[in-house]
Amino acid sequence: MDASLPTKQVRQLVLASSSPRRRDLVASLDLSLPVLILSTDADEQTPPDWSPSRIVEQLALRKARAAVPMLGGHDADRSLIIGADTIVVVDGDVLGKPVDEQDALRMLTRLQGREHHVYTGVACLETSSGRELVRYRMTRVAMKPLDQDRMKRYVATGEPLDKAGSYAIQGLGATLVDRLDGCYFNVVGLPLSLLSEMLSAFGVEVI
Repeated sequence: MDASLPTKQVRQLVLASSSPRRRDLVASLDLSLPVLILSTDADEQTPPDWSPSRIVEQLALRKARAAVPMLGGHDADRSLIIGADTIVVVDGDVLGKPVDEQDALRMLTRLQGREHHVYTGVACLETSSGRELVRYRMTRVAMKPLDQDRMKRYVATGEPLDKAGSYAIQGLGATLVDRLDGCYFNVVGLPLSLLSEMLSAFGVEVI
């Protein structure tokens, strides 16, 4: 796209996610624009040779693109769509959401007592111009040593069952974490510092 071409002023943000955590984080920015929430159904299959950063960036972009045909008459030509994807990586293996309690326990067993990496990709898509911006953040997280009984009690709360890596740092999972290096909100699922920079590139200022 020719950067000199004028674009229409953004009238609304569209969060292409069903995650209540990402919804709350966007709301915490207290932007003057209305926010439309759309749950998109994007293909999440990726080639085995993709790096973690490429995985989250491409999945975030797929989610944002999938929201475009869903806009209908909702300021379709003046929207800024936000897509995001989060994964946990340990020993080079990607841990997504657990399929059941046993899977959650398996993931926690791998993570306990050691460090892992959390990647979140963020994509912004401006519908008036088709311009796309994609970035990612990575945070290092060290989990406490945990015994089986404690992990089973945590899994029994139900909190891990829809979380990448089987824990929620913004919930009871915070008690399992020893320390982190990087953006806390990245681990929650949406790095706000990065997002604010990306929004600014489209004329949407947080502060």
